[in-house]
Amino acid sequence: MGSKYPNPISPSHTRIGWIGIGVMGGAMASRLISAGYTLTFYARNPTHPNSLSLQSQGAKLADSPSHLATSSDVVFTMLGHPSDVKSILLDQNGVVSSLNPNTVTVDSTSSHPDLAREISLAARAKNAWSIDAPVSGGDIGARDGKLAIFAAGEASVVEWLQPLFKIMGKATYVGPSGSGQSCKIANQITIASNLIGISEGLVFAKRTGLDLEQFVNAIRGGSAGSKALELFGERMIKKDFRPGGHAEYQVKDLGMGVNFVEGGDDDSKPVVLPGASLAKQIFIGMVANGDGKLGGQGVISVIDRINGD
Repeated sequence: MGSKYPNPISPSHTRIGWIGIGVMGGAMASRLISAGYTLTFYARNPTHPNSLSLQSQGAKLADSPSHLATSSDVVFTMLGHPSDVKSILLDQNGVVSSLNPNTVTVDSTSSHPDLAREISLAARAKNAWSIDAPVSGGDIGARDGKLAIFAAGEASVVEWLQPLFKIMGKATYVGPSGSGQSCKIANQITIASNLIGISEGLVFAKRTGLDLEQFVNAIRGGSAGSKALELFGERMIKKDFRPGGHAEYQVKDLGMGVNFVEGGDDDSKPVVLPGASLAKQIFIGMVANGDGKLGGQGVISVIDRINGD
């Protein structure tokens, strides 16, 4: 039973393993089940509402990451922090230690490029493969299958995974191992500044007496229009800060960008990112206010506080 690389992926033969069933991971896994795939998942909290939901849809619960790996052809991880990824994938009893030959791991966590390369090397030592494929699009994109997926690693393996990626969104191949994570960090630098710009625009518009919904409708067709405005503009107006991705994760992602150094010991070359550094401080302020578990669109609350609102 099973369909390993390079045999074609199909719902009737390919066994999916999944670790990470939060807001994003739970929705992504649910879409694969709805598409007819057999899915087994591991959850540190088996009574989590998403665990119960996935089981009600027919998914099976594994008792450990290693047991999940031995019974899967493709293992997806969608976790919170690089430390979680390293523990789940690379610990002595982690996923990679139990991979069968020609199986594939796909890490969709926003993590570090160096860790992605380390996991890839460990997987190849087991005659398996690892793809870093972080995503963008928030909870709505995960629910509707419209995520942007930044896939990196062996190009032929990424192409092989396309039937699964297409269920969750659109995958773009961005280069060798680690490139997916670099792309996601660049994406987060871009979206963070975008969210802050929208926040300041809304706060200014409100202070000057503009109707906020009319303001958003007026600018969406011009140069200020963006996917972020479409996804989060109305939520920000209505103070709907339910998370697609937690603000504390934005701090983590911006930190990986701000602290990035290219090269070795003697030729290290930092990337100077003044806007990202400022954005990180603003999101740190949001976390310090106790709002780290809210969605990134909640950054408008920081701008409101600065202005006494």
